[in-house]
Amino acid sequence: MTEETKQQDIEEPGDEKIIAEEPTTITEEMLEESDWQSKSEEYLDDLKRCQADFENYKKRQQESQKELSGYLIEKLVLDIIPVLDNFRAATMHVPPEQKDSPWVVGIQYIEKQLETVLIENGMQTIEANEGDTFDPNIHEAVSDESEGESEKHTIAKVIQKGYRLGDKVIRAARVAVK
Repeated sequence: MTEETKQQDIEEPGDEKIIAEEPTTITEEMLEESDWQSKSEEYLDDLKRCQADFENYKKRQQESQKELSGYLIEKLVLDIIPVLDNFRAATMHVPPEQKDSPWVVGIQYIEKQLETVLIENGMQTIEANEGDTFDPNIHEAVSDESEGESEKHTIAKVIQKGYRLGDKVIRAARVAVK
């Protein structure tokens, strides 16, 4: 045990103050209480750090889930777009006398339903029309039909529709330019 001295003011009858030293000891109980307090504060700090780490982990997991779902939707859209293109190609080549056939109408309905599902999942069609200005960010030039220097960089024909998912171009519109 450690001994300390404590100063104490003692008043005497003649208004004189006498300073007396009184020995005191720090008991084991006081040391244990001090240790307990420091351990308690240390555990509290550890708990707060652990709680903050867990909150950060939850945020990272949520971001990861969003990113993963975005990749999955993108993959799904990329896989379904060729099917949608094939439906369009099939319905474009239907003979005029069979356009009102229930079978053709059913195929057109399936095409429209498939397109609706993709739109509901965030897909947007890239608008490209004949005469529009060619934009390499959203268009892909697959042929050049220019006959001279006039009307440079305009779309002559839309060959295949383009699609985007949010701000990201999934497939550029394939066009012929003049």
